[in-house]
Amino acid sequence: MGEIPSQRQKVYQATESFESGIFNERILVLVFESLKWDIRDLCQTASVNHKLRAVAKRLLWRELCMYRAPRMIASLMDGLPNSRISGGWQPIAKLLFFCCGCESTRHFRPSQPSPGHFVKESRFSKTSGRSFLAKKCRGDVLYLSDPCEHPAAGKEYDLGVYRGIFRGFKKSRTLDYLINRRVEFEEKIRCPYCGTRVWSMTAARLVPKRSAARRLGSQDHGLEYFVCLNGHLHGTCLLVPLSSDEDDDADDNDSNDDLGDRTVSDG
Repeated sequence: MGEIPSQRQKVYQATESFESGIFNERILVLVFESLKWDIRDLCQTASVNHKLRAVAKRLLWRELCMYRAPRMIASLMDGLPNSRISGGWQPIAKLLFFCCGCESTRHFRPSQPSPGHFVKESRFSKTSGRSFLAKKCRGDVLYLSDPCEHPAAGKEYDLGVYRGIFRGFKKSRTLDYLINRRVEFEEKIRCPYCGTRVWSMTAARLVPKRSAARRLGSQDHGLEYFVCLNGHLHGTCLLVPLSSDEDDDADDNDSNDDLGDRTVSDG
């Protein structure tokens, strides 16, 4: 005759059953689909314990990216559903929804630091990215966000903070140029998305200032950006105030942009 389970065994069995539901990947995907893949909810879930963090790293960050920016992610994956993304999926998710703010650098010194923050909405475009590629690197594909505007108190120009990502950076002309010219890494700056070392495109003389400034609506003398080993880009600029007519023209141009994903985050 079998032994009657103790109270401790009953509690353990109930807990095991409960946890199997929480850690069931299909259930988690359905839950986050119902939440429209809100990045704040996913961040909180991934911080609960190491098991959920592992599931998020293996699956959930990837699903979030594919849900929120399907065309850009499909392009970055080069049409291969199981292909890997350089640097991992969590940095891509962070790049989609987080403006890294701005600190002083050796080529760009804002009047005051600007903190990073989550953004409600961002549009990434490879048309914008082309404006940031030097002639010698025009074969590369770069997706770039619109600048996030940071008001500068008492100043004529607001601060613009933008970010982006290269497709296939390991095989890009940009990386080849940086390596062949032996451009040094920046000493005190790390990628705000994956933590790896970065190159200053200003120091490398790879900034097409005129086309980049025109695309951003900024001053070409107040523009700088960095690229990390995984192809993540972040930069700053001084935004020129637009009139209402110029705003309307910019909206018309954006509507015709190709492969531009607009990622939306509630709150």
